Amino acid sequence: MNQNFDIIIVGGGAAGFFTAINIVEKNPKLKVAILERGAEVLQKVRISGGGRCNVTHACFEPNELVKFYPRGEKELRGPFHQFCSGDTIEWFEKHGVELKIEADGRMFPVSNSSQTIIDCFLKATQKLGIAVLTGQSVQSIFNPEVSGENVWKIETQTENYLAEKLILATGSNPKVWEMLQNFGHAVVSPVPSLFTFNIKDSRIKELPGVAAHVTVTVKDTKLTSTGPLLITHWGMSGPAILKLSAWGARILHDKNYQFTIFVNWLNDEETADVEKKLKDLKQEHAKKSVSKKSPFELTNRLWESLVLASGIETETKWADLSKTQVQNLANQLTKATFQVNGKSTFKEEFVTAGGIDLKEINFKTMESKLHKNLYFTGEIVNIDAITGGFNFQNAWTSGFIVANSI
Repeated sequence: MNQNFDIIIVGGGAAGFFTAINIVEKNPKLKVAILERGAEVLQKVRISGGGRCNVTHACFEPNELVKFYPRGEKELRGPFHQFCSGDTIEWFEKHGVELKIEADGRMFPVSNSSQTIIDCFLKATQKLGIAVLTGQSVQSIFNPEVSGENVWKIETQTENYLAEKLILATGSNPKVWEMLQNFGHAVVSPVPSLFTFNIKDSRIKELPGVAAHVTVTVKDTKLTSTGPLLITHWGMSGPAILKLSAWGARILHDKNYQFTIFVNWLNDEETADVEKKLKDLKQEHAKKSVSKKSPFELTNRLWESLVLASGIETETKWADLSKTQVQNLANQLTKATFQVNGKSTFKEEFVTAGGIDLKEINFKTMESKLHKNLYFTGEIVNIDAITGGFNFQNAWTSGFIVANSI
C-alpha cells in the first residue's frame, strides 16, 4: 500500500523538523511526514554543545556571519538576508524557548539543556499534525521523470510513500548521496572537518589541560588560525585548532593528516621583538632563575617546558643565558615546530565537508536545479562551518527558505 502525503521530508534531525514545522505553520492544509531511519529523532541535537545544544551564534550581520563557513560563504549571503541569527532567536522565543548569549558569542537555551529544543520541536509537530515516522530507512527514491507520474516515490524497508514534493535533510549520508548521483547530481566527496590534532611531543606530554592564546600555521600552506589552544592527552584542541581543521579540511585530508605546524605561543609577537625582551629580562632579573616564573602571559608550567626545550637547565639564572639559548627560547616562544600524526574526532559532533555540489542548488528556494520539487536543507549540501552554532544556523536558514518557497 502507498501512503500519500503532500510533502515527505527524509531525515529526522534539526533541519528536517525545522523545515516541517515552518511549512505547516505557513500552510496548515499541507499533509507532511518526516521519515527517520533510526528509532529516535533529533539525536544529534541531543548531544550537540555538550548536551546543551548550541542553537546559533550572536552574529547578526549576514555579511559577517558568512565568514564562519569554509564552504558556503558566497552562497549563504542571500539566504542569511532572509533568515539570520536574530530571526532564529525570535522564532524560538515565539515557540517558548528563550536563548542566552555566552561570552564567546555562542547561544544556548536558558535551560542549558538540549532537551528543551527537542521538546519544542516534538510539541510543535504534534500540535500541527505532522507525521513523525521512525525506523524508516530509505531504500530507494523514484523521481517523477522516471515513474512518469507527477509524484516522488520513496521506498523504505516496510512502506512505500508518495509525495508531490521531496525534501532531503539527511545530513552526511553516503547512501542518499549515492541515490542523488544516480539522478545526475554531483556530490563533492566528504572529508572530515572539525577535528583535533594528534601530537606526541615531550614539550606538551605533561601539560594536558593547559591553554594559551596562540597563532597556529600549517607549514607549506596558507592555513593560519588565531585563538585559544588547549593541550590534551592526545595532542592539541581548542578553537584555534578546530578553525584550522575546518578551513583546511581538504588540504589536511590530502596530506593524510601528517603535517608540521608552527605555534606562536605569544600570538602575534615577532621573534626579533621577543629576543629583545628576553635580553632586557637578562639585565632586569639577572640573579633570578629563568624557569621559575613566566614573564609572558603563559602558565608557569608551559613556560618551564619551553625553557627546558631551549636547552636551558632548571636552575640557570637569567644572567647566565648564552646568546644561543636566548635565540632558542625566542624561537620556542614564537615558532615552535610540532609534528602532527593523525586526527581525533571533536567530541561527538562529527561534521564533514562535502555533499551536493552548490552549483546545482537554487539558493533562493533551496530547490534542485536539476529536478523540480526536490529540495535540500542542512548538511546534505556542501556547506559546513566552524564550531560555535553556525552549522545549526545553516539548518534553520535553509529550512526556513524551503518552507517559504513551498
